[in-house]
Amino acid sequence: MPVFTVTGDIDPFLHVSLRQGESVFCERDAMVMMEETLDLTAKMQGGLLQSVMRTMANGESFFQQKIQAVRGDGDCLLAPALPGAMQVLEVGATQYCLADEAYVAASEGVEVTAQMQGIGNALFGNTGGFFIGRSSGQGQIVVSGFGALFTLDVTPEKKVIIDNGHVIAWDSRLQYSLSASTNKSSGFLGNMVNSMASGEGIVLQFSGQGKVVVCSRNRSGFVSWLGEKINRKK
Repeated sequence: MPVFTVTGDIDPFLHVSLRQGESVFCERDAMVMMEETLDLTAKMQGGLLQSVMRTMANGESFFQQKIQAVRGDGDCLLAPALPGAMQVLEVGATQYCLADEAYVAASEGVEVTAQMQGIGNALFGNTGGFFIGRSSGQGQIVVSGFGALFTLDVTPEKKVIIDNGHVIAWDSRLQYSLSASTNKSSGFLGNMVNSMASGEGIVLQFSGQGKVVVCSRNRSGFVSWLGEKINRKK
């Protein structure tokens, strides 16, 4: 199986070692460097319908890059579009749901398919609209987030509440629900007012048993902040 290694502390590379005949899939434009023993081609993983649905689900490109060791063993370097950390997740006994643009790469035995979610989560979440990405198969998948990454353990005794813009990936066996506030006693209107006043935004409450990967920076919040700074200087 290909070997994924995250290398570097700030804005790291994903180093991939392939033996002859092995291949990996990665997001379009992720390839930084590859040795001449490797070939890069564009593929619709899972066919036309799944490619369209994955694009809707979590912002993946319609075509993925397939890197294959054709003429011998070889290495390549990959990088996500946004600055931030990466994490290698084991897929098989555990499958993961992915937030928008979290996917970087996966071994050949893993696919990211689209799964429909409830209308409430679709309308208020930042997790792919009516569809979210979900892994299947066996192997490894690599995710990235804006800033640093941290893994939280959810147990039946310990639910966690996470700001929607910081969620990267979560165990598909977990249950999750959306709220406009962490205040459970304010009612819908009170929650909306509290959310706008505190800047808290939409939060997700996870319950069950499994892991959630979060990032330190909120991409949407950063884009809004940057836009305000630019507008002030005009």
